[in-house]
Amino acid sequence: ADALHGIGRTAEAVTLFERLLSLRNDVGLLSEEYDAATGRQLGNTPQAFSMVGLINTARELSGAHTETSASGMAQHLRD
Repeated sequence: ADALHGIGRTAEAVTLFERLLSLRNDVGLLSEEYDAATGRQLGNTPQAFSMVGLINTARELSGAHTETSASGMAQHLRD
């Protein structure tokens, strides 16, 4: 989703991200692997790297990352 968004294909990125969200477990967490054949999460749960990626992608797609950019932070500090 990040790569699609990065090349301007945001609608596709959002669709892919929403698909990822549907794969989370009952408490909203991701494991380190997903078996598409069985529809089950495998490996360590929760997987910090998967969750960090999910959060970063959500921020990127929402535009929230622009609010915490260096220039935005500098402006905030001046205010």
